Amino acid sequence: CLLSSFKEETGPIIQYHIHFMLQKPFSRAVCRVATVRSNSLKHSKTQATKFSGTRYYASDSSTGRKRVVLLGSGWASYSLLSSIDKKKYDVVVVSPRNHFLFTPLLASTTTGTLDFRSIIEPIRTNKNDVHYYQASCDDIDFEKKKLICKEVYNSEVSFEVDYDKLVIGIGAENATFGIPGVREHAYFLKELSDARTIRQKIIACFEEASIPTISVQERKRLLNFVIVGGGPTGVETAAELMDFFWEDLSSYYPEIPVHEVRITLLEAGHTILSAFNRKLVAQAMKTMRKQGIDLRTDNQVAEVRKDAVVLKDGNVIPCGLVVWSTGVAPRPLIRKLSLPKTPQGRIVVDDHLEVEGMPDVFAIGDCTEIKGTPLPATAQVASQQGSYLAQAFNA
Repeated sequence: CLLSSFKEETGPIIQYHIHFMLQKPFSRAVCRVATVRSNSLKHSKTQATKFSGTRYYASDSSTGRKRVVLLGSGWASYSLLSSIDKKKYDVVVVSPRNHFLFTPLLASTTTGTLDFRSIIEPIRTNKNDVHYYQASCDDIDFEKKKLICKEVYNSEVSFEVDYDKLVIGIGAENATFGIPGVREHAYFLKELSDARTIRQKIIACFEEASIPTISVQERKRLLNFVIVGGGPTGVETAAELMDFFWEDLSSYYPEIPVHEVRITLLEAGHTILSAFNRKLVAQAMKTMRKQGIDLRTDNQVAEVRKDAVVLKDGNVIPCGLVVWSTGVAPRPLIRKLSLPKTPQGRIVVDDHLEVEGMPDVFAIGDCTEIKGTPLPATAQVASQQGSYLAQAFNA
């Protein structure tokens, strides 16, 4: 249902892949399609704004329309951006990421199943009737209705953006739970840059393992890939890696023994995919183990080292790559803002997605929680919230 509803809101590149996913949702052929660029996809001629000073003040709109400033370019933000009436509002998007990322297919790019360009939609290319600033919001002055932002490419340059209505949809970041070595040695899978880094690391491990002078012990370490977290992202990543190893490894690296390649999936809880139906989870666990994935539940990580993962029971797992996918945590801006929040740090909003006690300030997506109605931090929820808020604005 998510794919069907979202297909109409995206550009031609992602629409092409969603079409095949809807036709053959469980076929590997879906993931083997080549990147297609539609002839109708044209680059906008929007001229980027240049800031000459250290601070730029966005003036009030001369059109007489109210200005809606949208923070973020994820599922919730892009859904709102696709549905809001641009003739009624002047829409401004502020985000360090200049594209929408179709995250369900992100794991497929780590092994080359899909090209990186196949799962993004640039903000400027497909939304020419909005103003976009590639910057990060550093603070918000709610009394003066101003955002204090910093450029992505020059953090010393800051500027301000006025708003009439503010929508906070910056999502969340990876949760590390304060475990030593995670940020230094583990790889996250949340952005397109993360997928590129993981792909490069996988290639580096195989190239090093194929050197004839390498020891058997070191080769086994390099060929052991550890995924921490048994949620959808972790399970999908493990499955993509295993498919790659079984289908492509022998042709790309014939000198590497296939039986030495291992994938270890670590989950701190009793089961993987805890939010899914038990029968589906049982079938998934059975299939993964049958394919050769070393699935370990009730295993908590105590430390991540450069070449190993240390478990709380004292066991050490030598490895060449650690992918960390253990849930989300509030971003620094959300932690900084003086807004009503849940114990987990998510912004509390009412049934209309407006922040309590903050007129004209709304929040959507993973960074929020509706008071009395906690919902999972999923793309489905975020997309529906964005569509709902757009309809409320348009009314």
